[in-house]
Amino acid sequence: MLYSQLQANNKSVSHESTSKDANIVVINTCGFIDNAKQESIDTILEQVERKRQGEIEQVLVTGCLSQRYRDDLKQEIPEVDAWFGTLELPSLLKQLKADYKHDLIGERSITTPSHYAYLKISEGCNRPCSFCAIPLMRGKHVSKTIEQLQKEAAHLVKNGVKEIMLIAQDSTYYGLDLYGERKLGMLLEKLAEVDGLDWIRLHYAFPSQFPEDALSIMASKPNICKYLDMPLQHISDNMLKAMRRGITKKRTLDLIEKIRNTVPEIAIRTTLLVGHPGETEQDIEELEDFVRVAKFERLGVFTYSHEENTHAGTLSDSLTQEEKDDRANRIMAAQQEVSESLNKAKIGKTYKVLIDRLEGDFFIGRTEHDSPEVDNEVLINAKDNYCRIGDFVTIKITGSDAFDLYGEKED
Repeated sequence: MLYSQLQANNKSVSHESTSKDANIVVINTCGFIDNAKQESIDTILEQVERKRQGEIEQVLVTGCLSQRYRDDLKQEIPEVDAWFGTLELPSLLKQLKADYKHDLIGERSITTPSHYAYLKISEGCNRPCSFCAIPLMRGKHVSKTIEQLQKEAAHLVKNGVKEIMLIAQDSTYYGLDLYGERKLGMLLEKLAEVDGLDWIRLHYAFPSQFPEDALSIMASKPNICKYLDMPLQHISDNMLKAMRRGITKKRTLDLIEKIRNTVPEIAIRTTLLVGHPGETEQDIEELEDFVRVAKFERLGVFTYSHEENTHAGTLSDSLTQEEKDDRANRIMAAQQEVSESLNKAKIGKTYKVLIDRLEGDFFIGRTEHDSPEVDNEVLINAKDNYCRIGDFVTIKITGSDAFDLYGEKED
């Protein structure tokens, strides 16, 4: 939104530019996990040093880190010209001598490759998860209207987008604040009607109180990807209670069964968190067994770190980082076995693949079961197969490894 607002004010603007021509740098920060915080701070310090050397005139900081730690950061890094929170776009524009243009609501510039884009359906989160600081940074859940999201999706398609990833801090909650009931299913149905939108992909669905009507809509609409990103975090009742997830192991297993029965070809991606205070060896063994039995098509693991002002942040963090890493590696080793088996079963089958880029000797694409940057990719030898970036092609899978597929174009 900032990008398009500045363009509409006739400002010359670029995203992640390596050019030395800019005189103002705006840094969008993350304040959620330690690595992202450190990366944000390193970037701020790097740009402040450029300012000291006279390469740029202003350094402005926005986003989650600024929202959460503004007062402290002002003291620590006084060279930054101004700090802005997550909901202060009009103030940021004023600093840049630009007007906030209300007629641009629903429109935006695309900083991803032109054939796919992320569409945020809501902001904030009402969940009380013990380890998470997002509600502190982003506030309570606020849904965009279905009409607004339809308009934004149509605008993206008009500008060449073929695939949208629906994202939110909690997409399960969508609509409850606006309509008095969860409307994720209706949103999917309405977005599926947008002409020219080939793929719709759903991310970050909280398992507790998941709106099951969305599953039948997903199953019936050919342009809704048979894909669901649903972060479970853990499976043992001990940890689910400690994490304040509002769900039990049994209800989690019942939901997974319901999802797979309603959408038989679905690929489920989940995220797990290990090393939370109170996690025992038995909890990890239970999680390992769960990963092997549930056979998630995609899975990622994070290690726990204390977040200020969260419930878990008040508890004793008794595990070393090495012990946490070891637990994460055990889970990923179990997932590697699962993924290798699932990928091997795809050899000889054909899939509709969206081509993302050319990298070295290969065109790189994805099936409907894969989201950009985090999931499996399909590698197609560029010497023998010409593909155009942003096109859908039919690919026969000829080989696989644990986390990628190899294929060739079918005539």
